[in-house]
Amino acid sequence: MQRIAIIGSGFIGRAWAISFARAGYAVALWDEKPGAVNEALRYIAMLLPDLAGNKLLQNASANEVWARMRAASSLEDAVSGAIHVQENTPENVEIKQMIFARLDALAGPDTVLASSTSAILLSRFTADLPGRARCIVVHPLNPPYLIPAAEIVPAPWTDAAVVARTAELLRGAGHAPIVMQRELDGFVMNRLQGALLEEAFRLVAEGYASVEDIDIGLREGLALRWSFMGPFETIDLNAPGGVRDYVERYEQVYRKIAATALPRPDWQGPFLDGIESERRKKLPADKLQERQAWRDRRLMSLAAYKQQAAKNIPD
Repeated sequence: MQRIAIIGSGFIGRAWAISFARAGYAVALWDEKPGAVNEALRYIAMLLPDLAGNKLLQNASANEVWARMRAASSLEDAVSGAIHVQENTPENVEIKQMIFARLDALAGPDTVLASSTSAILLSRFTADLPGRARCIVVHPLNPPYLIPAAEIVPAPWTDAAVVARTAELLRGAGHAPIVMQRELDGFVMNRLQGALLEEAFRLVAEGYASVEDIDIGLREGLALRWSFMGPFETIDLNAPGGVRDYVERYEQVYRKIAATALPRPDWQGPFLDGIESERRKKLPADKLQERQAWRDRRLMSLAAYKQQAAKNIPD
């Protein structure tokens, strides 16, 4: 089996480990924090039977996927022979500079060095590396074993062949890569999510709707379509003549909306206190972890349904 190294074994690292192991790779996990990898492996062992029960292990059994993972004894052990390294350390430029310098020195010359960073541009921590051309961002939505989309973001010096190779690896592991042409703060998914959150906060801040009303609008409305199609396909199907017809009919509506989009609302202070209070009435703080587990079970069910539905619908 080809090898993949997971560096950092928190929520994102352990999720990547599942994703790559079920795709048939031998996965080595390493973490600087003592005991972190063993904790991650215990978590994975508890989760795999649920994934197997939902047929989300690519026809492998829980035991087979489990057998493909191991704790690495050192960073050098983790990256030895790996074709791909997925780094998942904290969102801190200095930490990423240090770990990528070590990875660049230890990994073979053909090994791709990928970061899961969700907010830091690759150019900020790889500029001085001798092997910077093989560095890339691969940012997932959490957890990647349930949400296929992952952003591939190159630095100005990333080799185009590394971009193509990484996209191929992700597709082979069951992912849906978003291949950006160049880096940009927020990448694609956080910029889209950020635009939605900005308007959600504005509608609540200015007294147009409650927190729960906004959640209903997504949960029982837009998200139902967005669970199987994106915004461009949505508007292409929402006018008799397709996307051009939609724009001709509705662009002026969105132009008026955009004119009221600034200044942005302040997310902090008393306003945040009110949002938090409304959420805690709906979900007490001591129930957050229980609800997170519920979310993941729902995601498993949705992923299983979409996987089955995709077999019956032509591209």
